[in-house]
Amino acid sequence: MQRIKTFLIAVALSAAAPAYAAGGHALTYKFTPDSNNVQSAQRGARNFMNYCSGCHSMKHLRYGRLANDLNIPEDLLKANLMFTSEKPGDHIISSMPAMEAAKWFGQPPPDLTVETRMRGADWVYNFLMTFYVDGAKPSGVNNLTLPGASMPHVLMDLQGVQVKVEEKAEGHGEAGHGGGHAGPKFELVQPGKLSPDEYKKFVADTVNFMHYAAEPGRNARISLGYKVMLFLFLFTILAYLMKKEWWKDVH
Repeated sequence: MQRIKTFLIAVALSAAAPAYAAGGHALTYKFTPDSNNVQSAQRGARNFMNYCSGCHSMKHLRYGRLANDLNIPEDLLKANLMFTSEKPGDHIISSMPAMEAAKWFGQPPPDLTVETRMRGADWVYNFLMTFYVDGAKPSGVNNLTLPGASMPHVLMDLQGVQVKVEEKAEGHGEAGHGGGHAGPKFELVQPGKLSPDEYKKFVADTVNFMHYAAEPGRNARISLGYKVMLFLFLFTILAYLMKKEWWKDVH
């Protein structure tokens, strides 16, 4: 019994604890995923398949499930999202050979199906936002959220080139699409194809899709939970009224 109590306390504390980057500092940007925004997840699926699926798999998610949940017609799915298979029933598997990837990057790129559940959606958002120039690294960039990351900045053409400013930002801003800023600042020295606000929305859409992929049944489960709670509430009232009716002559 004591072990169970200890486990429950540990779970509660970990859920309440703030998220931190690998370096031990607080995350730079605040982000809250929106699992109900289907349009955002649709755009995120497009982003992921075009920029991430070349290296990263989502081996626990099928193309067909993605299409059904995000209301994507099968013809659009096959034409725009299926690059490694022709069967909607197949899982999303990268075409990059694992052994070759290990030689190029030091280790195979991880599967990203449950990445947002493992690290947190805000962590993934910060990772995609905090690449900066570092001439000491083979790729020419480093990452504030995951220092020493072997992954190159594949979204540099969209975000542009930014350098880290050592001064600390004041205030925390707003949550949502990366409005809050709580750590070192970044200065954009070479603009990308997207404006800073457009890039934030691009990253937010991508993370919203990854948040969906980590638990495709989340929205249905939550919806069913509300219905069950409503049923139990109404049943409790009816049971109480029935109890009063049955016992009124006894008392």
